[in-house]
Amino acid sequence: MAIKFQYNKTSLQQLEKQLKMRVRSLPTIKSKESALRMEVKRTKDEVNRLELQLEKEIQSYENMVALWNEFTPDLIAVKDVSLSTKKIAGVLTPILDDIQFEVGKYSLFNAPAWFPDGIELLKKLAHTGIEAEFTSLKLELLEHARKKTTQKVNLFEKVQIPGYSDAIRKVKRFMEDEESLSKSSQKIMRANQEKRKKKEEAES
Repeated sequence: MAIKFQYNKTSLQQLEKQLKMRVRSLPTIKSKESALRMEVKRTKDEVNRLELQLEKEIQSYENMVALWNEFTPDLIAVKDVSLSTKKIAGVLTPILDDIQFEVGKYSLFNAPAWFPDGIELLKKLAHTGIEAEFTSLKLELLEHARKKTTQKVNLFEKVQIPGYSDAIRKVKRFMEDEESLSKSSQKIMRANQEKRKKKEEAES
């Protein structure tokens, strides 16, 4: 990224202001990146835990496959999912608060005795599955924010801060050279004026 500047005092002040702003905000961005990195790792572990839990739950119900043939699929459905949001290191993430299920009517006398347990099992499975989905969504949001924050840290550390420092150095050097040149010119002019004065005095 090329930093645009001019060789004057106003430009120097602007460059110094921009540099100071980036140097001051870099530790905050770094701590945000560190917090996001930790949260991403924690959420990844949570996603893996929920996926394993879901797998185990499905496997433990496989021995009941024959019984599920008697079960009516539309007997249970997800009615509502309650959500809230939470800020994690400045990132708004979804939180799963509650899942409401709608259970259809069935005859307790005519339906198999295991139906109530079957409904509870399905609720448990659905809850784990939905929770795993939400945690995966949270992970995506955090990962995206973490990547953007890392890019900003790299931009500040490796590009902008060295770039502004270099531009300030160049402007200062130019202004110092200009000042030295001006002083030298003034000395030469003064010496010439004195020579001319002495010559005029000698002639008169």
